[in-house]
Amino acid sequence: MADEVTFPVEAGHIMLFARAIGDENPIYKDAEYAKASEVGGIPAPPTFERVWAHWDPDYSLRPKPGEPWFGSAAEATARPQSADEEDDGGGSGRGLHAEQRYVYHRPVLAGETLTARMRPGKTWTKEGRRAGTMTFSEGIIELFDEAGEIVITATTVGVTTSRAVDQ
Repeated sequence: MADEVTFPVEAGHIMLFARAIGDENPIYKDAEYAKASEVGGIPAPPTFERVWAHWDPDYSLRPKPGEPWFGSAAEATARPQSADEEDDGGGSGRGLHAEQRYVYHRPVLAGETLTARMRPGKTWTKEGRRAGTMTFSEGIIELFDEAGEIVITATTVGVTTSRAVDQ
């Protein structure tokens, strides 16, 4: 991830995100309905914070025109994974996404501009029965509004094992 990623929260993106997750609540697409709601505008749905990645030029899973792309399946475009991607759980058979937590400090509304900043969290180990030592690592992404106030704290936990699972 780039050190800092700034992106707009647009009503059209919120509507499309809500459609993609199957949420037909009119608050995500009807400005008048949303204006009359408790939040007073079109709010971003839960997990919308992940869209910061589309504005990050360094995000490893974001397709880049003219470059081979790993994608979401093993060797989707025949580009081998780098060692860094394998360490992140990208296909070595030793890593996976273990947990995602969100703390919403206030609603995110269409029309805002947010800045995402990533920092490392805790790291710990646990001995596994089938794949050796498991190393758990947190990545924390904090999203701030234009006034510098924190809006969302997202914590991702990944786990990497010391060897592939015994069959």
